[in-house]
Amino acid sequence: MPLAGLLLPEFDEEMAATRRVLERVPDGKASWKPHPKSMTLGRLATLVAELPAWVVNTITHDELDIMPPGGPPLKFEALDSTARIIELFDRNAAAARAVLAKAPDAEFKKPWAFKVGGRTITTNPKLTVYRRTVLNHLVHHRGQLTVYLRLTGAAVPAVYGPTADEPNF
Repeated sequence: MPLAGLLLPEFDEEMAATRRVLERVPDGKASWKPHPKSMTLGRLATLVAELPAWVVNTITHDELDIMPPGGPPLKFEALDSTARIIELFDRNAAAARAVLAKAPDAEFKKPWAFKVGGRTITTNPKLTVYRRTVLNHLVHHRGQLTVYLRLTGAAVPAVYGPTADEPNF
């Protein structure tokens, strides 16, 4: 079985769980944040919706420079409605799945570099980048988002087990 075939079931499960969390993001609270140093709810939810797009970049490119010399820096948005966040997530997750499904094993062994202002911060095989920088990163921020949901009074969906709102996982 190709490596992509082994990765897709987990990808599908994580995307389904992520969508359930994003569906609970309350409208009208995009500017809310639990602490002055924290991201806003809108920015955090948008980041979670954006992260699947990093699969496309990781598989189809050999680097990402978030502040390319002579070019515009990566833009960080904060969407203000659950519908827009879900739309972005669905589009990104579908594109990511399509690219992941077609990726040949050899592609996962190629190096991928993360850069800032032309300076290489880290270089890893694309498989490592997919797992750590994309999937684990998404899971981390999705976990943060569930805390934001709880603190804003929104119901927290079951992800890996029951929650107070969904005890019959």
